[in-house]
Amino acid sequence: MTSLTHKACEVFSHDHYATQSTGVKIEEARERYARCSLTLTPLHRNAMGAVMGGVMFTLADLAFAIAANSHCLANNQPLQWVSLNSSIQYLGQTKSSTLVAETSCVKQGISTCVYTISIHDENNKPIALVTTIGTKLKIENLLN
Repeated sequence: MTSLTHKACEVFSHDHYATQSTGVKIEEARERYARCSLTLTPLHRNAMGAVMGGVMFTLADLAFAIAANSHCLANNQPLQWVSLNSSIQYLGQTKSSTLVAETSCVKQGISTCVYTISIHDENNKPIALVTTIGTKLKIENLLN
């Protein structure tokens, strides 16, 4: 496990909803990149047997947060990047037991960023695509 992955696991273990309630696991963190996975249980499925949309959204949101804040994690700075707007396109259903989210940085500027997060199952079948626009919070606002 790389030091950045270890730091991401440490910091984002405090994201109790994603990591504890939903069960998202951080597999890898690099500069502007994250890969997270989720082992699906019956609790993640809706009445029709499909994975709940909110489950996929949570998986993507955590991957975004890690990738966008990777520079902060690497330099032991407070997290600064948050999502401002996200859209999700559901591409298919899965009967598999695992989902994986991987980020791709489109642009990370001074105050805004754009990431795409692809979600696929263990058979590499595309399940969802998320586009997230993020904004950088001012550190002085975070400390108050």
